[in-house]
Amino acid sequence: MIRLHHTKYMKRTKSYKAVAEKLPEGKNSPEEAIAFVKENARAKFDESVEVHVHLNIDPKKGEQTVRGSVALPHGTGKEVRVGVITQEKADEAKKAGADVIGGEELIEKIKSGTIPDVDVLVATPDIMPKLAQAARVLGPRGLMPSPKTDTVTPNVANAVTSLKKGKASFKNDNSGNIHQVIGKVSFETDQLVENYKAFMDAVAACKNESHKGQLIGGISVCSTMGPAIKIK
Repeated sequence: MIRLHHTKYMKRTKSYKAVAEKLPEGKNSPEEAIAFVKENARAKFDESVEVHVHLNIDPKKGEQTVRGSVALPHGTGKEVRVGVITQEKADEAKKAGADVIGGEELIEKIKSGTIPDVDVLVATPDIMPKLAQAARVLGPRGLMPSPKTDTVTPNVANAVTSLKKGKASFKNDNSGNIHQVIGKVSFETDQLVENYKAFMDAVAACKNESHKGQLIGGISVCSTMGPAIKIK
């Protein structure tokens, strides 16, 4: 039987294996791991640098959910599209640079399945009772505003500005893991390390009484197309 393989897929697999064979044994310091990721990124585009955190939680228990936000000192390297749902602060949102702005009419569109092209949604407290009707649509997409991530706030301008500069929200998935982009491989190592430490401090700060023992079970870092390297 003749098997056809996509050339790009073959090159990617070969490159991935070559880097994987160079992975240092054991766990490494953040500085060592990030330097390795930068040095061994092989894609033709500016890959993202990702941190993957395994948590010692039961994701089925709501009280153990780990959710928060962090202002990355150097941003993620990605342009963040921000939407604002408000009744009275549309002008404030527009001046701050929001990409999508709306009120009840936008909520109706969302409820009917038309999702705005944004990475994050911000809402003012006064409109939240009506926006709650769209939670079933926004929740699974990670777009539902929440006070826990500072995306429900009367200070729309500050929220939009912070998000545009690199403030990121995180939440564990159904497997008890958190995945977060902390920059691009084109960033300086020191910038990535500073972003990494800010993110991990924010995760550690989420520990509460329902979390027994150590909250963080394991950490790894990788580029978009590269293998993961473990961090101490």
